[in-house]
Amino acid sequence: MVSEIDPETVKQQLEADNPETESTGERIQIIDIRSQAQFEQGHLPEAINIPLDKLPRRIEEIEWSQHIVVACPIGQSSIQAARLIQSYENVPHDATIQSMAGGYDAWEYELVQES
Repeated sequence: MVSEIDPETVKQQLEADNPETESTGERIQIIDIRSQAQFEQGHLPEAINIPLDKLPRRIEEIEWSQHIVVACPIGQSSIQAARLIQSYENVPHDATIQSMAGGYDAWEYELVQES
């Protein structure tokens, strides 16, 4: 079963992954399943964009050794995407795959803008 992670915890983990701060030892990877246009308007730090409709073809781009958080506009389609990722046969059984609760609507922090 896919669990959810709140945006505040995602932010804390991203900051802990920052080389200038203390590392937790568990690196987080953000998979943004919104469209490329939405991604370019603003996204979570260090997120990679794999739109939901392209996820089955691009699933190999995910680094399985990491904690994976899937983000979408409101936190609904990210649950489905996280389930899809979790069902992929090459996912290690110890991988942590979560959906960001509330999606981008719940993210109250600065977004990275594409230039």
